[in-house]
Amino acid sequence: MSKQDGSGRLVTSTPTADLSAHILHLDMDAFFASVELLDRPELRGHPVIVGHRGARSVVTAATYEARRYGVNSAMPMAVALRRCPHAVVLEPHYERYTAASSAVMGILGDVTPLVEPLSIDEAFLDVAGAVGLFGPPYAIGTALRARIRAETGLVASVGAASTKFVAKLASGRAKPDGLLVVPATATLDFLHPQPVTALWGVGAASAQRLERLGLRTIGDVADAPLDALTRALGPANAGHLHALANGRDARSVTPERLEKSIGHEVTFERDITDRATIDRELLRLADRVAERLRRGGWVTRTVSVKLRFGDFETITRSQTLAEPTDVAQRIATEARALYAASPVVGRGLRLIGVRAENLLPTGAVARGLWDDDEGWREAEGAIDALAEKFGRGAVQRASLLRDPSPRRGSVPNGGGD
Repeated sequence: MSKQDGSGRLVTSTPTADLSAHILHLDMDAFFASVELLDRPELRGHPVIVGHRGARSVVTAATYEARRYGVNSAMPMAVALRRCPHAVVLEPHYERYTAASSAVMGILGDVTPLVEPLSIDEAFLDVAGAVGLFGPPYAIGTALRARIRAETGLVASVGAASTKFVAKLASGRAKPDGLLVVPATATLDFLHPQPVTALWGVGAASAQRLERLGLRTIGDVADAPLDALTRALGPANAGHLHALANGRDARSVTPERLEKSIGHEVTFERDITDRATIDRELLRLADRVAERLRRGGWVTRTVSVKLRFGDFETITRSQTLAEPTDVAQRIATEARALYAASPVVGRGLRLIGVRAENLLPTGAVARGLWDDDEGWREAEGAIDALAEKFGRGAVQRASLLRDPSPRRGSVPNGGGD
């Protein structure tokens, strides 16, 4: 059984007037798949996988019906179809997901200004200041889920708790289509039976170290001596996990959450070695990254590339720029230089990625007297204006118009649980 198939679902079935669980975590259910089903309602209740067909493709999202066969996002499509051969595969449409996300975030903003988006399909809300208008957190979560369903046709799950960590954990337990309220007084009773892997920040390696100490549940970590955790995990991780395990999480909901990075990557149907094709693909990815930078009001100080070879070995290389930029041509130039300096001679590439890191708000950077990228900046600004008026793809670079690249599509940051 898939760990994301809803088999461990836990919900609050009767209304509660508790006010201590004022932090809500709202997470859209199987978001990408659910958006696709808006246009294919006849497929509801059937196993559906979103992603590109092909030997190199991976699952972008899957309905809960598909997850019951062990299908999960990021799984190779070939494996997913072996597990669920009767699943329907739908091509992804990222512009639809962005539009649906904007509609959902707008609904959340009508309840409280304290909304902190985590990704395209999830957000934290602090509703402490909204209870006078809309009632206790249970009522707010119920109303939000109903309005989202009515206005978008999509389904959301909500966790409500006194801390961000517990609220996020609660929304996961409420999936699919549920609401779980964890009052402050019930925090430890809810937390302690959970496996250590439910702790925010515990990956496979940390879980193995904790299990070697005989710590298998969050309660075990809470009761463990801090010095034993420190020896196993280091002081920073030990203190962080020990606090979470004891229900302590001082983080507040921060509406202006800074993006850490923006990236796009592409997987090829067959390994490629042709330098012209690779250069063209790096430019295409740089265009997508720069477009998102400008749309979000960011510039990047660091450009990185991700290269995955045919044997699945993956390397990354990065370069900090002399001047922050949101110009695709500059990002592409740096990405091409990073590729050229990498140990790639004679090796076929199955995946390429371009990422902008160390982001700064555009207004925080002063332009120099001489701007080497001025011409490209004006050209790309004109493309942005045309795209806003006529749609993305209305104007493209000549070098990208006739492209034989055997790619399976450019994938941005995002998710859809």
